[in-house]
Amino acid sequence: MSGCIFCAIIAKDAPSWTVYEDEHAIAFMDINPATDGHVLVVPRRHVKDLWEIGERDAGQVMEASVRVAAMIKRALEPDGMNILHATGAVAFQTVFHFHLHLVPRTRGDSIKLPWIPRPGEPSRIAAVAERITATG
Repeated sequence: MSGCIFCAIIAKDAPSWTVYEDEHAIAFMDINPATDGHVLVVPRRHVKDLWEIGERDAGQVMEASVRVAAMIKRALEPDGMNILHATGAVAFQTVFHFHLHLVPRTRGDSIKLPWIPRPGEPSRIAAVAERITATG
């Protein structure tokens, strides 16, 4: 897609440090890394976000993510890993081509959760769950 930096990376029209690619997905280093080894995994086909990607393409990106996570584990030996995704600007999406962030974690790094976990009201949780399942 014209103007999409990830499409340009996939087409080799923009520089990147590619660490993995197959016929469905490509993984490359994030240029604004949260930690050393922060990698983005994207589908080759341009899709905007989680609501657009579809199950087949999402599965292929996830398969590639599992492979890349294993590569990161072997190379960097992190203590853990976050996998993150954002759909929509309000959720902090800045590049509108579906992507997963693989962020290796080490004990004592400075990354924090973007929210403070607090117990929810059980009746509200149940009501929202009912609304979601009703759309089945």
